Amino acid sequence: MNKRLSWTELTLKLKNPFTVSYGSSTTRPAFWIRLENDEGWGEGTIPFYYGIDFKTMTDYWDIAAEKQEPFPETIDSIQDWIDHSAPKPAQTALDIAFHDRIGKIQKKPIYELLGVPKPEPMITTYTISIDTPEEMARMAESIRDYPFLKIKLGAPGQEDLDEARLGAIRKVRPDARLRIDANAGWKSEDAIKLVKRLKKFDLELIEQPTAKDDFEGMGLVQSETDIPIVADESVQTMEDIDRLHAAGVRGINLKLMKCGGLTKGTAMLRRAKSYGMKVMLGCMVETSVGVGAMTHLMGLADWIDLDTPILISNDPFEGLRYTENATLIPPEGAGIGLQLKPNFTE
Repeated sequence: MNKRLSWTELTLKLKNPFTVSYGSSTTRPAFWIRLENDEGWGEGTIPFYYGIDFKTMTDYWDIAAEKQEPFPETIDSIQDWIDHSAPKPAQTALDIAFHDRIGKIQKKPIYELLGVPKPEPMITTYTISIDTPEEMARMAESIRDYPFLKIKLGAPGQEDLDEARLGAIRKVRPDARLRIDANAGWKSEDAIKLVKRLKKFDLELIEQPTAKDDFEGMGLVQSETDIPIVADESVQTMEDIDRLHAAGVRGINLKLMKCGGLTKGTAMLRRAKSYGMKVMLGCMVETSVGVGAMTHLMGLADWIDLDTPILISNDPFEGLRYTENATLIPPEGAGIGLQLKPNFTE
């Protein structure tokens, strides 16, 4: 590598079609960031429904590659190097790469750099995307060893079908712990009614039932149920954490690609914890670079939803491990702790 910084677009292939309230796909783009001599790796990945033009990200990385300013030598100086007007996933990619680089230089894993507890293995949820009740039940039955299931719901106008979907899954998996995700697909008044009907399925949490900017509506839903409401799309800034807490929402799903990386993400996680909110660590459809970086915060998490490396068939990296019951074993070693698979070709 001759450039100080370069990027590679990857097309991630999903083992099964991935359908959420926004649409369906069989592949997802991801961007792998490499510092010169592979001193540090990062990832910038965001779904189409966030409305971010990928060219704005790659243009920023091209500009960043021409900067003559030395790379950060401490994690406290990372944010000074990054242009905060760039899209959040573009910032995240550099933030992760710099954490990886500094960890390798100091021969420390990222969690030590951040001063957070060592991550221990945790069981991740496994995502079942929207389909017919019968197909979703078939999928749930086919992964009987996975105890935590995340059920995608919220397709517009399909509230009755959502109830049927959950009923079919619960029938074949009475043992499973069910977490549902509407991906902002319900209106607050419909969500309040639906949540009461879905209580019989013994749900562990309900993720993003209302639109991302409907903080008040999400709080109203929370006020009508004991099931934790967990904000996802709504969680992008520190101010969002404050607003969600004020609305009475009991949990957040933190994703590095939404908030700008490990530096900002760690601060947001700590703010949520200070309010007594529960924290899920989540991801987009990412490679092991993005997910591996997030595993370094697992010591502070209540739940994890970090399953995408087992949802895709062509992850270029190794170092993350999943057991037969979807227990995620964090990578070991300096920085993120990953290696490139020997058979990978660009």
